[in-house]
Amino acid sequence: MNQAEKNKQFMIDFYKLGSGQEKTEEMLRQYTNNERYIGHVMFMEKAFPEYQLVPDEIIAEGDKVFVRARVVAKHKGEVDGIPPTFKDINVPFAIGYRIEENMIVDFWTISDQMEFLEQLGMAREQVEVRPE
Repeated sequence: MNQAEKNKQFMIDFYKLGSGQEKTEEMLRQYTNNERYIGHVMFMEKAFPEYQLVPDEIIAEGDKVFVRARVVAKHKGEVDGIPPTFKDINVPFAIGYRIEENMIVDFWTISDQMEFLEQLGMAREQVEVRPE
């Protein structure tokens, strides 16, 4: 198994361990010492306890792993001043990781924030206006 395949398996194992379960700082430190990433996960865990990560595609090359996935959860905690709505979300996102010696050392993520807010009931869906 080459390094890219090992890194891909590392991320699959990480997703299996934390998806749908409480994510603790102790558990995260088995996979990363990146404080920014730990903060990101703990923020999500506070707002969406035991959220699930559903990977749709995982691609690895060298020390990088790219995941296209969905976060599936119920909004049970405050997020950026928004009180819990207790609504379910299923929001697509993409995240890239850099792995060194079986540890996440860097990451970046993108998601559709408008879709996220719409699913929480905080934004209205756009209505297409057609000229007469």
